[in-house]
Amino acid sequence: MDKVETMRAFVAVAQEQSFTKAGRRLGLSTKLVSKYVQQLEGQLQSRLFNRTTRSVSLTEVGTAYLGRCRSILEQMDDLDALVREHQVALAGPIRITAPTGFGSTRLAEALVPFLRDHPDVHLDLKLSDTVVALVEEGMDLAIRIGKLRDSSLIVRKLADMPLVVSASPDYLDRNGRPKDPRALATHTCLVDENQANLTAWRFLSNTGEEHVAKLNVTTRANAPAALARMAIGGIGIVRSPRYTVEEALRSGALEEILPSYTSDGYGVYALYPQNRHLTRRVRALIDHLAQEFSGTASPD
Repeated sequence: MDKVETMRAFVAVAQEQSFTKAGRRLGLSTKLVSKYVQQLEGQLQSRLFNRTTRSVSLTEVGTAYLGRCRSILEQMDDLDALVREHQVALAGPIRITAPTGFGSTRLAEALVPFLRDHPDVHLDLKLSDTVVALVEEGMDLAIRIGKLRDSSLIVRKLADMPLVVSASPDYLDRNGRPKDPRALATHTCLVDENQANLTAWRFLSNTGEEHVAKLNVTTRANAPAALARMAIGGIGIVRSPRYTVEEALRSGALEEILPSYTSDGYGVYALYPQNRHLTRRVRALIDHLAQEFSGTASPD
């Protein structure tokens, strides 16, 4: 039995915390994945996992082995990638993580032509509204939106994404239409927890004058799409990335307010580990996404 295959099975089980999910990811049966891990444990004469009927978790030895194992597999993959660099066709896996709302809409749409052009690329897209640790989760690339925290990851900005302030016509008919940012203090505001300041929104007027609106926050969430749906329901005023409200603005379900003021914007970024060889297929995907999202005010 190939030692490398047993190591890949071990890493997959550790990442998925499931023999079944690991087998699905590797294209192997659960029984074969279990056999590979047992073979590896036999070679090492150590138990790598604690197994129950409901869960799989690493032992202390397994945790220590996982870091070394990943490093070895990454080096081997890098060697294979160097050979593939000389091939015309792009091939191999790409594991990406992205926010749920953006990943299931704009990112998914942008990925379609890339996957059509490169059928031998195997994409594994993990959507989550929490920040995924790339190295620990074995990800090649992360797509993130907003203000980035300090990180050891390499960052490439793909696009600017303006924020739009809006509310339903019903809400505005009942509560009035704010004429300037200061008026937001008397309104119900729905706040995205991804923004830096949860109690104020910053605006610039056409003349470049800064206005800071103090907010009456009644509801907040970590998913912009959820807040947009609440705003459509007439709950309050929301400040959203344009992609989450564009259709509602077009249909009239939401109405843009304070259009003569510019609100702070977000960026769309690609991030990847600095200590990992960036394969040609991942570089090609990043270039593709930058091109897909360029030339517009936002990745719409």
